[in-house]
Amino acid sequence: MTNNVLNGTTDRVKKLRRSRGDRMLGGVCGGAAKALGVDAALLRIGLVAATLLGFGTGAVLYVACWVLIPEETSTPDLYQPQDTPQTF
Repeated sequence: MTNNVLNGTTDRVKKLRRSRGDRMLGGVCGGAAKALGVDAALLRIGLVAATLLGFGTGAVLYVACWVLIPEETSTPDLYQPQDTPQTF
């Protein structure tokens, strides 16, 4: 009985992963935006503000997250062409 409750709870947990589809540099802001449910542009603006106003703190945090957060693996790449033949 407790295993069912535990499995139901862990299914709803959002895992922080770097995005493969919504990335400008390393996918940190895109992945964090997906996990938090906000727009990635807002996080990017906040990161630039933290970098400028915090004497580089935002850049250091970004690099640390880029190294420590794993990249998502199961999302199909949205920018790759499809394998369907083109007809003209």
